[in-house]
Amino acid sequence: MEDIFNRLAHQLCDNNEQLTMREARIWVEHLWEDFEATRAKAGRQYQGQDVTEQVVRQWIQSYGPKLHEFMSNNPRYKHLMNNPDHLH
Repeated sequence: MEDIFNRLAHQLCDNNEQLTMREARIWVEHLWEDFEATRAKAGRQYQGQDVTEQVVRQWIQSYGPKLHEFMSNNPRYKHLMNNPDHLH
């Protein structure tokens, strides 16, 4: 998982120069967990890390350049970046 998260965080940093590597990593973890939790709540069968990675990669390509704006416009997500214990 570490390799996947690091690879996705690097991709996000490449798509958004406003984010630090730490912030990109936090976003990747959040997007990953959100996707898997949403699918589980919807009763969907788990399809593995490859599917989740593919979806997160798509989100990074589509929304990555604007994620820093999303955070500043949505204070309920700001805590993600301010919590030093967030990274595992």
